[in-house]
Amino acid sequence: MSEQRTAVIVEDDLDIRELISTVLSSSGFTVHTASSGMEGVAAIKRHNPDVVTLDLGLPDIDGFEVARQVRRFSDTYIIMLTARAEELDTLLGLETGADDYLTKPFRPRELRARITAMLRRPRATKDNDGGAAGGGSMPSVDVPATTAAPTPEPVLQGAGVGGGAQAGLQLSSSGGPVPAAVGGGTSLAVAAQAGVEHSLAAPVPVADGVLEHNGIVVDSRARTVIRSGRELDLTRSEFDLLYALMESGRVVRTKADLVRRLRNEPYNTGGYISDSDERTIEVHMANLRRKLGDDTKAPRWIKTVRGVGYSLAPKR
Repeated sequence: MSEQRTAVIVEDDLDIRELISTVLSSSGFTVHTASSGMEGVAAIKRHNPDVVTLDLGLPDIDGFEVARQVRRFSDTYIIMLTARAEELDTLLGLETGADDYLTKPFRPRELRARITAMLRRPRATKDNDGGAAGGGSMPSVDVPATTAAPTPEPVLQGAGVGGGAQAGLQLSSSGGPVPAAVGGGTSLAVAAQAGVEHSLAAPVPVADGVLEHNGIVVDSRARTVIRSGRELDLTRSEFDLLYALMESGRVVRTKADLVRRLRNEPYNTGGYISDSDERTIEVHMANLRRKLGDDTKAPRWIKTVRGVGYSLAPKR
């Protein structure tokens, strides 16, 4: 690898700890290990690693508590490795701050692939004490007042985001299907043909890389989200998902498409997406809604499109 990366392994089983250490060392990481939860928290604070592998069943505090404590001072990538296969454990792991979850026994090649995929995503531009990178406070952004306007129904993103019979259909403002452009044109082009209504419902560009929608301001460069003058504390995955919806306007993003977004795959490369991967998106979205203070019954920002995925709620 071109740059030296650091990893911390928190695992009480010696054999598994050595296996993970071998996998990461062969991938170019400088590896530090810990056999208990508190030792792991101390090692993460001391070494500020790029990646942490975290076992759930530790002898002192469990992996959930380790993740909670680590998230108070670090935005390192956390991948949980555990023999627990219950869905509840997966959901709780992601909710406490993990970026990914892998069930034992696992294949070393899969562990390496998942870590590589995580590292393709940008780290947050914050230091460990929570301040903006480079110091100083976050500059205020004046959000332009917007007037209420009729908004169209969501537009289902076209082929390459889930395929299937729905890939060639868009929804017009009246709710009826609009045929896709000849040659598989994008959903945005179809929306433009339907009356350029997509732009009316899209987030408002405030500055270069900064979007506003219904009172939240998302800055893709600083990776910050401001609501009512207050910066929200989002995980890397939560920010990536929110920005994916913001930049798509009212285009519906399928769960599979969002999985690929978190993997930093710009298009469908044919990689396998499991039910667990899609449930991970659901958990991240639930956490994101909670932090935004959004209401699933009357959403202001994130709307669930049943059986498909998610889109931005209408402009207010």
